[in-house]
Amino acid sequence: MKLDLAKNALSNLAGAVIPAAVALLTVPLVVKGLGDAGYGLYSLVTAIVGYFAVLDINVTAGSVKYIAQYNASAERERISETITFGVLVYAALGLAGALALYFGAEAFVTRLYAVPPALHEEAVTTLKVAALGFFITQLDNYLGSVPQALMRFDISSRFEVLFGILVPLSTVVVLMFGYGLVEVILVRVAASALNCLMLWQAIGNLVPDLTWRMPTARLKRELLGFSAYSFFSRFATLTYAHADKMIVGALAGVAPLAWYTVAATLANRILSLTYRLAGVFFPAASSLAARGEHERLNRIYLKANRYIVFINASVLVLVAVFAQPILLYWMNADFARNGALVLQLIALSQFIDSLTNLPTLVNDGMGHPRISGMFALARAVLGTLLVWLGVTRFGIDGAAWGHLVTSAVLSAGLLVVVHGRTVPSRLSDLLRHAYLPSLFGVGLVALAALLLRPLARPGVLDLVLLVLLTGVLLAAGGALFVLDRNDKALALSKLRSLLSRGQREHPDGQRGLAGGADRRTGPARRDPGQCTARTGTHGGHHGPE
Repeated sequence: MKLDLAKNALSNLAGAVIPAAVALLTVPLVVKGLGDAGYGLYSLVTAIVGYFAVLDINVTAGSVKYIAQYNASAERERISETITFGVLVYAALGLAGALALYFGAEAFVTRLYAVPPALHEEAVTTLKVAALGFFITQLDNYLGSVPQALMRFDISSRFEVLFGILVPLSTVVVLMFGYGLVEVILVRVAASALNCLMLWQAIGNLVPDLTWRMPTARLKRELLGFSAYSFFSRFATLTYAHADKMIVGALAGVAPLAWYTVAATLANRILSLTYRLAGVFFPAASSLAARGEHERLNRIYLKANRYIVFINASVLVLVAVFAQPILLYWMNADFARNGALVLQLIALSQFIDSLTNLPTLVNDGMGHPRISGMFALARAVLGTLLVWLGVTRFGIDGAAWGHLVTSAVLSAGLLVVVHGRTVPSRLSDLLRHAYLPSLFGVGLVALAALLLRPLARPGVLDLVLLVLLTGVLLAAGGALFVLDRNDKALALSKLRSLLSRGQREHPDGQRGLAGGADRRTGPARRDPGQCTARTGTHGGHHGPE
């Protein structure tokens, strides 16, 4: 369990980090190719299409749980029934959403949102093309969850990395050749279709005895019953990701929407990455709970929270302290002037939300999705209301403030409710062992960075040096206040081992030319140490527990 958790967590993280980096690097090129208004329209179209996924009743959650359970008990026929049911459900949902988008495209553009008349025709056509993409994406999302249910995050991550690189790069290429928004969406639809075909082939390899089998009435009830409450969490996620942009687009227009979307996307992309580390806890918690290993789950849970909170807090400091220069050098002065506060507030909101990631996953893995579902629904309702009120009074800054207030209120409530009840850890233990060590060290560094930043001279070099200095201080704070004593001893042991190995290989401190000859021993030979050079990354104690 220990090694599988670490490997799957890192694979899951890689599936998010690499696509996120490529997407963020290509945003300036996409904005340049489409223009501010065109990018705002692109954000509006993707928000509308994305929010239509509210039709998804989140059968994926129940499917992951039961595929993992049936795989552990070698009930191969039940796996086929579960996958068949999932594919049929998502095909039906995708078709319903696609038809609604296609036939409602003109009404969305001309009656509901503040799209300039000159862009009406392009917006309607884009939405109609995106309708097909919605159908394919529903199947794509479900199929991608099947390898994860089988604890093969390495496979799902591989596809995410491949298409996470292919899609943004192909978007840039399309724009470079002078095409527009419609062609950009066509490329994305084609990529989703290809991803579906490749995922289906991979699933066939993982489940060689997979057949089309209609599920029993009991299995349908179990899947739908578990997924009903998980749907609320899905609904809240979609609301968080898309409703704010739809509100900004309706009330503020497409140019402010572009400023808001770029800042919010940067914050969301970066601060949501560690959720991928935590995501493996859903099936793991279910497995440990089924075996009655609550104490072990508690130890893993506290340590994982300690490290993940520190990582997120460190990223928050770097994003919030340097928000204005990040947007200035990444985008331009308009985005820096209008989006810096949005970036800071959304980043802080995302950090507060991240405190509930592990509690929610463990709560659901223990079989209590009703609690997290009700909190998620409350977050969606309150968040949408506060974002709408904020935009009407304060523009895009008001939307960011709405997110922050909602995150603070609902996250605190969920932490109080689940700990000691559905999560086998006391809140006091979480605060003492996870939150305080992480936030104390990061808080000191944040204060130092805020004091040093005004002293730095304008320019990229001084900014880079200050960011590097802040990163070094964060790493030092983590080593002093966050790293567990046993993990610290393990890290020091590995460091000594590497140093002693280097001394044995080069006793006189001299390094030969790569690929050349050692003058004392003749032609260069393969180093015997190469056979074990990677053992440090797999042995010992990595990740939770």
